[in-house]
Formats: sequence, C-alpha cells, structure tokens
Amino acid sequence: MTRENIGVMAAVASAALGGIASGTTRFVIGATDPVTLGVFRYGVGFLLLLPLALMLKSRWPAREDWPAVVGLGLMFFFAFSVMFNLAYSYTTAARGALTLSTMPLMTMAAAAVLGIERLTARKTLGVLIAFAGVAGALLFDLSNAPPGAWRGEAIMAGATFLMSLYNVWSRPYIARSDPLAFVTVGMGAAGLGLFVWALLIGGFDAVKDFHAPQWIAVGYLGVIGAALVFFLWSFALGRTTPTKTAVTITVNPVFASAVGALAIGEAIGINLIVGLIAVGAGILLATTGAPAKDPR
Repeated sequence: MTRENIGVMAAVASAALGGIASGTTRFVIGATDPVTLGVFRYGVGFLLLLPLALMLKSRWPAREDWPAVVGLGLMFFFAFSVMFNLAYSYTTAARGALTLSTMPLMTMAAAAVLGIERLTARKTLGVLIAFAGVAGALLFDLSNAPPGAWRGEAIMAGATFLMSLYNVWSRPYIARSDPLAFVTVGMGAAGLGLFVWALLIGGFDAVKDFHAPQWIAVGYLGVIGAALVFFLWSFALGRTTPTKTAVTITVNPVFASAVGALAIGEAIGINLIVGLIAVGAGILLATTGAPAKDPR
C-alpha cells in the first residue's frame, strides 16, 4: 500500500467519524451555544492529545513555525468551529454536511491558485461529479429544510472556505513536525481562546441543565470528534495532496444524515441517496489513477 493510499484511508476514516460529529453537533447545539460547545470539543481533544504527544516524544514545530501553526489552529479550531456549530443552529445535519462537502472544490481551487497542487482533468472531473451530487441533493430537498436553513448553509460555506485554506497551508508545517504535535499546538491555542470567550459570555451556565444524552454527545465530540478526527485529518494531509484529502469529506453526509435521522428524526430523501452515489463516484475517480506529483 502506497503512502498516498494510507493518507486517503485516514482521510476517509476522519470524514466518516466527522460526519457522526456533525450529526451530534446538530443534536446538542440547542442545549448550549457555539462557543461553549467548541470548548467541550477542542478543550477535551487538547487534554487528550497533549499527554499522548509528550509520551510519544512527538517532534514539535520549529520555533520559527510556531506563529504560523498557532495562527492556523486559531483559524480552524477557533473560527471554523464557531461557524460550524452556529450553522447547525439553523440547518439540518444532512444539509449542513452536504454544504461542507463543497470543500474539495474550494481546496482544489486554492491549491491551484497558490501553486501547491497541479490540476488534472481526472481530479477535476471527480470533484465536479461529487459537487454535482451535493448540489442536487440540496436543491431538491427544499421541502425538508427548516425555515431559515439557508442561513446555516451560508455560514457553513464560510466555514468550509476556512477549512480549505487550512488544508492547503498546513501541509508543509505538518511535514516539518508531525501530525500529532501539529494538531495539539493548534487545538490548544484555539481551546484556550474559546474557553476565555465562553467565560465572558457565561456559556458554562447551561451545563447545569445537561442530562446523560448531552454529556454523551459532548464526550463523543471531544474524544472522537476532536482528538481522533483531526489527528487522522492531519495525518492524511502529511501523506497525500490537499485535494485528495479534501474530496473524502463527501463521505461526511452519509454519517451526518444517519445520526440526524436516528437522534432527531430528520428526514432522508431519495435525492440524498442519489446525490451520495454521485459523491462516491467522484471520490473514486479523483483518488485513483497515477499518483500525484508531490510539489515539495
């Protein structure tokens, strides 16, 4: 198995577990707020990753890389997380995840503009097929959308753009340290910022009303949805191209919609199934073929 294939498999696992996290976020967001939920998710994730990174003697970023690594962490785990959580205050698990699935197009475009990754006809066609599946599922599912869902999808589109930039810009820093240390630094910086913000707005007051389902949800978001998901994502970015990593995010809606249906009773239409078939075809096309040339 090649280095790239291992990276793609890690990205698929991350996207699948992240899809469950999307549905879990939709389930629990009504009991808290976007900032405090971010503290639970990334604060717990950091507390799990830090001792692991120390125990394994991870290679930490070089001193000159710390400002960029911290900045990327704040952009992703702070700004992205607040927008991601806020989006699920307005739209369903499936629709939010489908909007997030436009990330391959944004990542591909950003990587090409910045000269980091060369476009190929096969890769472009694969991503466009996946995007067509996403767009079709959204456009033909309007009857199942809650009022004002477009606000959540617009916010999620902004969050997706931030994640696309993170995908493109983070790869060289991961290569110079390692995925575990890279994620730990960024998640720690963002977790501290989110914690201070949550204190200022009294976000932890809602915790007294949490019951077992809410605690299970935030536990999953911290342990799996933060620590494991983003370690796997960074691991993938260190082993394959940004676009090949990003295109696997289209697995996310399958798991997000399943959690939404089971936990909240959100509808899953035939259009979503057809769209996901197109998504699967796009992933297969974009991630197979000749190995991409590594620009480093």
